[in-house]
Amino acid sequence: MNVIKTAIDGVVILEPRIFEDARGYFFESFSQREFDEKVTPILGHTVTFVQDNESKSSYGVMRGLHFQRPPFTQSKLVRCVKGAVLDVAVDIRKGSPTYGRHVECLLCAHDEEGERIANDVAKAPNLSESLNFQLSTFNSQLGLQFFIPKGFAHGFAVLSETAVFQYKCDEFYHPEADGGISILDDSLGIDWHIPTEKAILSEKDTKHPLLKDFDSPFDVADRLY
Repeated sequence: MNVIKTAIDGVVILEPRIFEDARGYFFESFSQREFDEKVTPILGHTVTFVQDNESKSSYGVMRGLHFQRPPFTQSKLVRCVKGAVLDVAVDIRKGSPTYGRHVECLLCAHDEEGERIANDVAKAPNLSESLNFQLSTFNSQLGLQFFIPKGFAHGFAVLSETAVFQYKCDEFYHPEADGGISILDDSLGIDWHIPTEKAILSEKDTKHPLLKDFDSPFDVADRLY
């Protein structure tokens, strides 16, 4: 597994080592031992995942931007196992030098549709640069995972006909601690690569506040782990 740092400290991309032959492919999707060896030193603290979730969505579905309020804050390790999504983490820690900034990552499954979208992005230099698509080979773009620390809002948009999305959390789901900011907030500067008329949002996600109207429950000085 290769760990790739991003423009915001603590937000990292995990690139698996994929073994392929005539039968298909194999890779370790998660190893706590390797995560502890390679990611923990970057974060400065350990992460223990306690819950795995999966969702299925069609093209144009946008989910987010979500977080759980203290004391039930969550870190997430996310990946796409069918199709492709644009995944985004937004820093919402008060006092952070990167408050309101975001990191984007294109997550493509190791399937026909994921490969097609990854290949299309690879042919668009400006787009590929903005989506952390700067790795060494085409196949290395497939099966990426994205780690979102506590104190960040998370969301994704489905770029394929269908996407199956999986994520690991280091805190159990607490519906009473649900929070969010608007996934359509233009001030965030996120290009979701979904035409506005094609976007599909839940009623709940249309009611989250804009960043300028948002009172974050997180502070960069707080010990969130």
